[in-house]
Amino acid sequence: MKLLDKPLKAFASYALIVLACSIPVYFLIIDKIWVHEINEHNLIVAESTKKNLLKLNLNDEQLAEAVKLWNSLQPETKLQPAEKLKPDSTYNVYRENTYMPDKGYDRYHGLVTYFDISGKPYSLTVETNIEESYETIAAITAITVLFFIVLLVGFIKLNKRISAKLWMPFYQTLEKIKAFDLNQQEAIPFEKSDINEFEVMNTSINKLIESNVAVFRQQKEFTENASHELQTPLAVVQGKLDLLIQTDGITDKQSTIIEETNNALSRISRINKNLLLLAKIENQQFLEKERLNIAEPLKEILELLSDMLEDKSLQIDLHRECFVEGNRILIEIMLTNLLVNCIRHTALEAQINIELKEDRLIISNTGSSTLKTEKLFKRFSAAAIQTPGSGLGLSIVKEICKRYNWDIQYDYVNNLHTFTVKF
Repeated sequence: MKLLDKPLKAFASYALIVLACSIPVYFLIIDKIWVHEINEHNLIVAESTKKNLLKLNLNDEQLAEAVKLWNSLQPETKLQPAEKLKPDSTYNVYRENTYMPDKGYDRYHGLVTYFDISGKPYSLTVETNIEESYETIAAITAITVLFFIVLLVGFIKLNKRISAKLWMPFYQTLEKIKAFDLNQQEAIPFEKSDINEFEVMNTSINKLIESNVAVFRQQKEFTENASHELQTPLAVVQGKLDLLIQTDGITDKQSTIIEETNNALSRISRINKNLLLLAKIENQQFLEKERLNIAEPLKEILELLSDMLEDKSLQIDLHRECFVEGNRILIEIMLTNLLVNCIRHTALEAQINIELKEDRLIISNTGSSTLKTEKLFKRFSAAAIQTPGSGLGLSIVKEICKRYNWDIQYDYVNNLHTFTVKF
């Protein structure tokens, strides 16, 4: 849902609730007005009838004839003798319409008033049909609903027109951000806007991009400089140690010290290379992509590692094709690290299984206990003096999978360590 559609939905819901609540309010108010007006009408009819009867000065026989004639001519009224004078009263009654039986029952509002003619009490009942009040309420409700629909449709159309024009600078900024490439290190030329919020947003994004470009440039320069400045001295030191160990006259103890130092330097060199590789992956310096079948580089790597696999029980299933899109160098590094990790932690004559499916690669090896999953893919989680690896192999695998939105999982079932990469 778009941003402006949310308040429109809330406004429409609120208006609908108000409309629903207004219908019974309409009913009560209009009904009250109708009853009040009809009360006045009945009272006027009753008062005029009383005055006209009193003006006639009729005797008892004439009065009886006049009452009979009145009741036959005015069926909605009823004039009759009463036992005594009482206060006026009103009532509501539902009665079948005698003139239009098909219409069903109608609502009548009546007034009963008492007065005295020639010393004798009489009651006069005046009734008026107020069924039209319901029809009025229904008509007003229908008109209100119609105007609500017209208003709602107008709101929607106006909202689309206004949002298309009002939010145009926002969508232009959004499209430029989507097309932004950090490797090009170019600033985004945002268009000027007369809306203050969008102008502040563009300025803030520009500052953020400039800061990110500067940091990216520094990291990239550090990666390049570190690769040159660190690897060269390490290679020189290793070369000097190789020359020193070949020198005549050194003792066995000195030879052991030199060899341990050389091993430590080799480890530092591997760690340095892997850290530089991680920095390059994070900085997205492997941009080239190609579509390739995982089975092809996997077979090549297995041939290169054949010497390390001689004392293992290897079971391979690479008959299915699994095509992915990515950088070939990164894919080969990922496969190599997974296989070397598997080989390095598998005992002699133990089993290694490699299975390739259409959408995943499964590598498993036997083991006596599960690994700590919370530390498995963290940097230097396995780094130790007695460990031949640098502790960065699985971190590199995780970073490559993250780069291409692949999912890597680890399981330990039936004494088997299993790494699954879902492409």
